[in-house]
Amino acid sequence: MHLPQMGYDRAITVFSPDGRLFQVEYAREAVKRGATAIGVKTTEGVILVADRRVASKLLEADTIEKIYKIDEHVCAATSGLVADARVLIDRARLEAQINKLTYDEPISVKELARKICDFKQQYTQYGGVRPFGVSLLIAGVDEKPKLYETDPSGALLEYKATAIGAGRNVVLEYFEKEYSDDISFEDAIIKALVAMGKAIEGELSVSGIEMGIVKVEDKKYREVIGEELEKYLEKANEIIRSELSKQ
Repeated sequence: MHLPQMGYDRAITVFSPDGRLFQVEYAREAVKRGATAIGVKTTEGVILVADRRVASKLLEADTIEKIYKIDEHVCAATSGLVADARVLIDRARLEAQINKLTYDEPISVKELARKICDFKQQYTQYGGVRPFGVSLLIAGVDEKPKLYETDPSGALLEYKATAIGAGRNVVLEYFEKEYSDDISFEDAIIKALVAMGKAIEGELSVSGIEMGIVKVEDKKYREVIGEELEKYLEKANEIIRSELSKQ
């Protein structure tokens, strides 16, 4: 039998008797309902893959953006409330430029992720505001490849491979089995795409997938598009079809 919440879910600054902030938990639920985004880190760089399938044929696909360039060496994938994500992306870009102007050097990926989490945490602490209903995967290369996940509560964790959004549990289960520290960059891309196929329970299309990478060799973000993306999708779809036929 569940005890009544007694209004503890109405104010962000009030803890329930069992130590919970219900509004933060509701924000996490908003993320769980969002599109799946996957991040994978290797010794050669980092990869972000996001689901951007169009829900209506009337919608212009180009207006759907799930992976954003933050600075030359950093990018971020989002899942949750789109408007909240846009605010945080703008904040991240601002922090990156402030650091560059102040210290005449690019911001480290960890420092950028920490600043975004500090900003998110403020919105769990004061009355009259609500938490951001969005999680970010912040990926980039400074001294080494880095991949961080930010939570609506402001929590920050670094991962080798992770996911946010509706398919998180499926993707994590897949990478628990398939990830290794010596995985190659090309293999990591294919595995990320296969994991996405498992999350959406189907084959992948160029119009429904967004991919961004940052490699150690040049430390520059770039979007993977066109024929290059098609080549990876063909390989991933072959694996997806093979696994579906075995079921």
